[in-house]
Amino acid sequence: MKAAPAAQLGLLDLQAVDTTIAQVEHRRKSLPEHAQIAQGQKIRAELGAAIVAAKTVVGDLELEVEKAEADLVPVKERQARDQRRLDEGVVTDPKQLSALIEEIDHLKRRISDLEDVQLEAMEKLEEATARHTELVEQRAEGEQNLRALIAARDEQVAALDAELAQQRTARDQLAAGLPDDLVTLYRKIAERSGGVGVGRLQGRRCGGCQLEATASALAGYQAAPADDVVRCEECDRILVRADG
Repeated sequence: MKAAPAAQLGLLDLQAVDTTIAQVEHRRKSLPEHAQIAQGQKIRAELGAAIVAAKTVVGDLELEVEKAEADLVPVKERQARDQRRLDEGVVTDPKQLSALIEEIDHLKRRISDLEDVQLEAMEKLEEATARHTELVEQRAEGEQNLRALIAARDEQVAALDAELAQQRTARDQLAAGLPDDLVTLYRKIAERSGGVGVGRLQGRRCGGCQLEATASALAGYQAAPADDVVRCEECDRILVRADG
């Protein structure tokens, strides 16, 4: 392939812009906020599930407390009735009186047991409610941090997108001033060579692969006409020999 030395030099400018574009794209993809946002969203989902579970526990314990309170009512009412009968002297038969006193003692023990159950359920409910409140507060704090991260990410992305647009415009202008077949060759080489399709010959070193040419290869490069598009024998990239 033939191309004017000036056009070959233009490939170096095109390569520089393409390298900058690749660097900006990498920065855009590698913003730490991306990973932080993903982690924040994961935590938010986990907290959401935990809040639902905690709310279920609170609901179950509320029912348990209500049941404990309901179980106490008839027992307390019966104990109060029996105590009134005892206090008022309604029962005079010794056997019935003994049975009444025994029942009152039994009811008192039963009330004590039920109150213990009620107290335990209320304590569990208090702990579960506190846990639910803590999880809700954690989610609210996480949402605030997540919104801040997203805002910071979006601001940086916008700035990088603006830089990319500027660099791509510059690239299009440079490419438009170069021969189509030369740009096509450069692009194909770059696609299979890590984004670098051209390098300047600096002494004996290829600017693309950074390897030094053998004496015979260097002699071949130097002997080729100035408008020959020379390829590096090591990496196959376009090798620009022109000065400037």
